Amino acid sequence: MTSVQRRSGRMVTGNRGPQQGEGQGDVTAATPGHLGRDLWRVGGLVAVALVLAACSGGPADVPTSTVPATVEPDKAGPPDPAIPLAWPLTGVPVDEVDDRPALAVKIENLPQARPQTGLEQADMVWEEVVEGGITRFVAVYHSQSPETVGPVRSVRPMDPAIVGPTHGVLAFSGGQPSFVEAVRAAGIQTVVHDEGDDGFFLKKGKRAPHNLYGTPADFWAQADDDRTAPPTQLRHVRIPGQGTATTTGAPLSLLDVKLTFASRAQWIWDAEQAAFLRNEGTTPAVSSDGTRLSAQNVVVLSVEVRDTQFKDPAGTPVSETLLVGSGDGLVASGGKHVAVTWSQESVDEPLVLTGPDGEPVLLEQGVTWVELVPRKGGSWTVS
Repeated sequence: MTSVQRRSGRMVTGNRGPQQGEGQGDVTAATPGHLGRDLWRVGGLVAVALVLAACSGGPADVPTSTVPATVEPDKAGPPDPAIPLAWPLTGVPVDEVDDRPALAVKIENLPQARPQTGLEQADMVWEEVVEGGITRFVAVYHSQSPETVGPVRSVRPMDPAIVGPTHGVLAFSGGQPSFVEAVRAAGIQTVVHDEGDDGFFLKKGKRAPHNLYGTPADFWAQADDDRTAPPTQLRHVRIPGQGTATTTGAPLSLLDVKLTFASRAQWIWDAEQAAFLRNEGTTPAVSSDGTRLSAQNVVVLSVEVRDTQFKDPAGTPVSETLLVGSGDGLVASGGKHVAVTWSQESVDEPLVLTGPDGEPVLLEQGVTWVELVPRKGGSWTVS
């Protein structure tokens, strides 16, 4: 009753005495009679509250309140740390991310197409097996814009699953109508030479069909207004040197990837450049300006490759890589490698990489190349 007495004994004055019919909760100028009745009323209310609290199972000595709690500014906890801006496809920190979509371009990889132009400025490059045991590249640009890219070639049935998660633009020469429609059905805007879209030109000194090149600035200029910066694809570290392979993997100096009987890629770790340097077979791979092609991360995925009902002009079945699914793989970063599992739920959702501990794999900041290695006929070795 001590707390009740302190509350009921408070002196409150008013301009008038108690009036008949006023609510019982009113407090007027205290007199002994009024004070006794007030004590009895408040005491009764407290007793009822205690009984109700006991019946409800709640602690009887903890009063409840409907008044929201307030925190004084000087007693508030520290604010959440700000997440630094970074390019979504490389994880490289930046003060401002350009509000343009990801631009993917189909690039040829036959010997007659080498050295290619613009590959060294791509944020990501995917190497896919097409018909006849050859490979092509899907080069994805966002943080950099090369003046020209090429040679540009046609679309393939696995391109929607590669480009779909970026929600961006895909530029290519042409292709089977069903392949083109599949890209658009995945939510990707197309820029197509065979349909008369801008940005393509024939390069002098090159023979067809290896002479079609493109201008990324013109491709971007045709992007729909509602296409903006791409969502994050693979996950990157915020602090360099903290990638999953770098911190937990085994050392390697050479990653040798056999894609088909006719296509092979080697990745050689260069500690001075903190990058893997690419070979086509055993020949150093360079761009048209002499820049050695390199990557901070190399992702190798074991994938199912099957023939479709479609054929190229020579009568060879067109291959399709199945990316909606799951499988084994490898991630190389920081001169080390780690085994991973990969999965992709649909053509418009990003690829997910998981480490041996079941945790998401973190890549180092920088360029990533993805090797899509057929389960039948393909392989990779590390040394």
